[in-house]
Amino acid sequence: MNYILVFVGGGIGSMCRYAISHALNRYHFTFPWATFIANALSCIIFGVIASLVLKNMISSPQYRLLLLTGFCGGFSTFSTFSNETFVLFANGQWAYAFANIALSLLVCLFCIYLGMKIASFIY
Repeated sequence: MNYILVFVGGGIGSMCRYAISHALNRYHFTFPWATFIANALSCIIFGVIASLVLKNMISSPQYRLLLLTGFCGGFSTFSTFSNETFVLFANGQWAYAFANIALSLLVCLFCIYLGMKIASFIY
């Protein structure tokens, strides 16, 4: 059953990531905004859920598998981030590559914090 929960959550998360990519695909940005946005949103959601887990508002291991491992795991994407950064380096777009690394790290850490703060206002 746990594998099914991860599978379902991951599928929904992947579809959400694809929707963002599809919506932004027509703009032909140099910077990988779709991946950046998906990762930031996933970190906010992860922060909210992790905070609720810490406060025992979500105590079921099955919900954690569905939401954190499945959905957030499918919604965020380290492999795409890494590939897009590699391509930026390979194309000589060093400033965009380093900006992607720095912004992704800083913004996603902040988004985890933001998600936890949002959860603290909810409960």
